[in-house]
Amino acid sequence: MAGGTTYDPMDLTVTVGGVYLTGFSEDMAEFEKDEDNWEVKVGGQGDVVRSKVNNPLATLKVTLLPTSPQVAHLDKLANTGQLVSVSLIYNGSPKESITITEAFIKKPAARTYGNEAEDREYEFQCLDAEVN
Repeated sequence: MAGGTTYDPMDLTVTVGGVYLTGFSEDMAEFEKDEDNWEVKVGGQGDVVRSKVNNPLATLKVTLLPTSPQVAHLDKLANTGQLVSVSLIYNGSPKESITITEAFIKKPAARTYGNEAEDREYEFQCLDAEVN
């Protein structure tokens, strides 16, 4: 019989330029490479060639509540285009980390005002990333 495991979102830590992010919304963070690591081409006679894709770009989306103390900081980074380091560490099981030495926020988060608090989503263009 397989044993159960527990996921705890409190085990996630995200820092941007050395600043810890707090006030995450439900979706918190999502990371994905912009391209596959490999591409395959099949010739007319069925020969197959696998090519390594060396594109290091990736996208990180971070979703905060509008009341997060770091909203103003991330908006400022988006407006200036400043390159920053980003670190995501999940200390649960299994332990995972993503280290980015250069990233920038593509644009300030969209702002929606209504009868409910709306999330602020920031999209980072990651110029390099080490995923462990």
